[in-house]
Amino acid sequence: KFCRYALFSKLSFSLTMVVTVYGFVGSSVQHVRVPHLIISDVKPILCKRHMPIAFSDSSDDTTTADDEAIQYKSRSTAQPDCSSDFAIGSEIRRERLQAALQALGFDPSSLIDNPEFTGSAALRMYSSFILPKSAGALATADLPQRASVIANAITFQVREYRSHQEEWLRNHDKCLEEADAFTVRYPLTIILDNVRSAHNVGNILRLAEAARVANVVLCGITPAPPNPKVLKTAVGAAEYVPFERVGSTLEAVRELKGKGVAVWGVETTSQSKTIWKVDMPSTNLAVVFGNELVGVDAQVLKECDELVCLPTHGVKNSLNVATCASVVVWEALRQWG
Repeated sequence: KFCRYALFSKLSFSLTMVVTVYGFVGSSVQHVRVPHLIISDVKPILCKRHMPIAFSDSSDDTTTADDEAIQYKSRSTAQPDCSSDFAIGSEIRRERLQAALQALGFDPSSLIDNPEFTGSAALRMYSSFILPKSAGALATADLPQRASVIANAITFQVREYRSHQEEWLRNHDKCLEEADAFTVRYPLTIILDNVRSAHNVGNILRLAEAARVANVVLCGITPAPPNPKVLKTAVGAAEYVPFERVGSTLEAVRELKGKGVAVWGVETTSQSKTIWKVDMPSTNLAVVFGNELVGVDAQVLKECDELVCLPTHGVKNSLNVATCASVVVWEALRQWG
């Protein structure tokens, strides 16, 4: 295939010119004629395969890669060019960035002197901060807090790269082929009674996917996919979770009980039992979680077969609903083995 090439030039008034592009296509050199274009002061550049691209005014040019050895060097990750228009203050920016990196416990030399990071996003950010490529980027780089922002971004990129290199880490999602192998779902239904926060719903859908629960019932005003906030917080998990929307939580509870499903309400009441002190039925179980302010509706609680809670030891009498749901669901999985 042709090496992709870029044309950096001045336009002049002429009718035609021949652009000769040297690249690997078998063993031959390909010539491309570009009409109505004249290019002057064109400098040789390098393609991805490190082959030089030359421009001439004749299709008979026979320059080859062997005529001039050009060592590839990425312009985006090379050391800043002090002749640049935006090089003024580069040493000050370098000192600011290195100080910010060191404040995070990161040694800048482990990035700039390590061939492993050549061409990496982390090194591009480092170089672009020291030597901005435009007046706007220069103005942004000179902002007081910008060095700290870039330092945090660089260290994140390095951590991400290192975690990807370590085979023993498992901090990535399964591929779809692996996910399809897990077809069995646990006999657990999550019922959300007028939960108002889309972020909480997204978190609960994410935990529901991770726990492979049977179903999630979204009642009343509870946001549901394709709400963008729900989808963002679910981080791609929503499409793998069976869910349904129901207008009335009370009707949903009664319908499930009619099918023989045990319904437990998760709420702080005088009748509630600590979740890990009761045996959770492993056949068919539904757990109800309520609104962030008023909890589970009193009528719904009266319909529940059992009331459970998570004990708290501070001033607040409850946890965030998504946090609470995580604890309850994983307690069920723990008991079921």
